[in-house]
Amino acid sequence: MTDVVTVETSDHARLALQLSYNWNFQLDRNEEKEAHKLFQVPDFVGDACKAIASRVRGTVAACTFDDFHRNSARIIRTAVFGKDETTGKIRDNLFFSANNLSITNIDIQSVEPVDQRTRDSLQKSVQLAIEITTNSQEATARHEALRIEQEAKGKLERQKINDEAEAEKSKKFLLQLQAESAAVESTGQATAEARARAEAANIEGQAGVDQAKLKSQALTIQAEASLLQQTNRQLAEIEHQAELNKLEIEKAKELGQIESRKFAEIVSSLGVHTIRSIAQAGPEMQANLLKGLGLKSFLITDGNSPINLFNTAKGLIGLPSGQHSDNSVGTPDLDF
Repeated sequence: MTDVVTVETSDHARLALQLSYNWNFQLDRNEEKEAHKLFQVPDFVGDACKAIASRVRGTVAACTFDDFHRNSARIIRTAVFGKDETTGKIRDNLFFSANNLSITNIDIQSVEPVDQRTRDSLQKSVQLAIEITTNSQEATARHEALRIEQEAKGKLERQKINDEAEAEKSKKFLLQLQAESAAVESTGQATAEARARAEAANIEGQAGVDQAKLKSQALTIQAEASLLQQTNRQLAEIEHQAELNKLEIEKAKELGQIESRKFAEIVSSLGVHTIRSIAQAGPEMQANLLKGLGLKSFLITDGNSPINLFNTAKGLIGLPSGQHSDNSVGTPDLDF
């Protein structure tokens, strides 16, 4: 809600204040009596505006126009809400217990003088204040500009002095370097030749050391290579001999198998009866020869030299030396 309140200051300046209020009802819906209070004041807007206007008029009447013009918001809020006695701060709201109405905020929309002369005086006062503020800001700006200019000039002078001092130091250093350069130039050639000879001798010695190291490394590499070659050769010979032995063993195994198969095939081809007949032919012939001589049994021996009767009979009948029988009876040698 909005209200226009006419007030008069202590120095008789009449002003028209346009004030706007925020408000609400503080209601406990569970209390029926509190709800009935809402309807106890028929024109609560008018009553609230009159009460607030009365508070504002009373407070503004005790202030001068200049004080009110500077602190209008604080003066009006203090007049309406009052101050807390314990903390001294302005309260947050204005409460009307008759209908539970609470004013929570005040907005000062405009403050205008009612009297034309006061309005003109206020306008002149505002213009004068603006001019004073402008002039003060201009003076402050000029003073600040002069101060900055003086500081810049001082810095420039100090910089010039510092630059001249640095230039003198540089000149001194240059002269010192020139003197040192002349001294070095006078003794530099002998020193350079001595350093060159020393460096050459050092390089030559280092080259000899490096050459000896390289020769030693070459001999070491050669010996290692020879040892490795000999080792590889011996390993190759061992592997070769092992392969040869393996081949000989395989050859012997194969020859044995061939002889075994040959003997088996010969036995198989002759047959059992043929071999039996060949084995019995020699002893039977010898027995028939002894029988034809009429000898039944005749043996002379000393016991240390056993005599094979079949060989004896063979000698008696004059068999060829190439034909002979084994010492074992019934198992003659067979040449295939």
